[in-house]
Amino acid sequence: MKKISVWTKLFWAMLVLIVSINVAIQVTGNSYMYKALIYTYADIDDLDIFDTRVVPSANPQPWAVSKDYNKTKITSPLLSELEKNKSVAFLVIKNDSIRYEQYWDHYDQHSFSNSFSVAKSIVSILVGAALNDGKIKSLDEPVGNYLPHFAEGNNAKLTIRHLLMMSSGLNWDESYSSLFSITTKAYYGTNLEKLANALKVVKEPGQKFDYMSGNTLLLAMVVEKATGMKLGDYASEKLWKQIGAEHSAQWSLDHTDGQEKAYCCFYSNARDFARFGKLYLDSGAWNGKQIVSRNYVRESLTPALLDFTGNETNCYGYQWWLTEEKGHRIFYARGLRGQYIVVIPDEKIIFVRLGVERGKPRADFKLSDLVVYIDEVLDMYGNKN
Repeated sequence: MKKISVWTKLFWAMLVLIVSINVAIQVTGNSYMYKALIYTYADIDDLDIFDTRVVPSANPQPWAVSKDYNKTKITSPLLSELEKNKSVAFLVIKNDSIRYEQYWDHYDQHSFSNSFSVAKSIVSILVGAALNDGKIKSLDEPVGNYLPHFAEGNNAKLTIRHLLMMSSGLNWDESYSSLFSITTKAYYGTNLEKLANALKVVKEPGQKFDYMSGNTLLLAMVVEKATGMKLGDYASEKLWKQIGAEHSAQWSLDHTDGQEKAYCCFYSNARDFARFGKLYLDSGAWNGKQIVSRNYVRESLTPALLDFTGNETNCYGYQWWLTEEKGHRIFYARGLRGQYIVVIPDEKIIFVRLGVERGKPRADFKLSDLVVYIDEVLDMYGNKN
């Protein structure tokens, strides 16, 4: 009998292993792993690898351009930080006029980029719009009034306000770096509703801040049930068309005509992203029309509860981040790769930064790059300049 070589044995062993792994992936419903392994990590240019829902714009209202547009020299620390973190867009608006604008790589003022968790702030605005419309009666309504899975047991304790405050107590693992994380499965998978229906309240809601994308996913589902509209369609009618966006946006879906990845993946450009900052800078009004109530905006930008250490948190409201820098109260939306929409109300400054990397996290929940951006923008355009 012909002796089988070691290499042949290894080949067949590897083949059996590969087939077994593939069978296991298919049987357990974890086919999202294929895409996760191919693309390895969520990127700002992932628009073409997922189905999307168009968020149409209408009646575009271009930003005014200041007479000193790009005449103020960018500070060396700011430019260095922007380039170190592979920025693709940086935009500064003051008094409703564009003062500074710069793009890198293949990007320009029309280029789309992934918002990542900036989308969480957008969903918060949509909750406010649904509340304003009377579609949601109260933020203290049980989530179970809209999503039957949350109508029984500990799940019945969960309210809309708990989700907004990131205090749901859900069993959600907030990690993009793990192949097995529910966040990775949500990003690359094809059935967000199934994921949502597997969630459970495992800690008392409303007690401590615990950041998780699952909260925003459930908020979006509540908005859809309350309004009877797809999230992207509601965003278009109640928000995107109202605030003069120049380009239709796109929102990634879990599958064709499926569910928006509401916690991330709203694609637009720097100029149109800045409109969310202006809307909240103007207390929820746009050109005199109240899109979200002043009271809801005020609550959204007020510290909500305790952080995971048990200390009072002054860093988070209703899906908006909060901070103070150089004596200025600031609110901002932020995303995984250092996507920022930052508003400095007393200076009437809005700035947007989009890019590939971000700074290191600090104990106060801020990121090191954000502090540089804020400080240098204030040096360039602060003090009522």
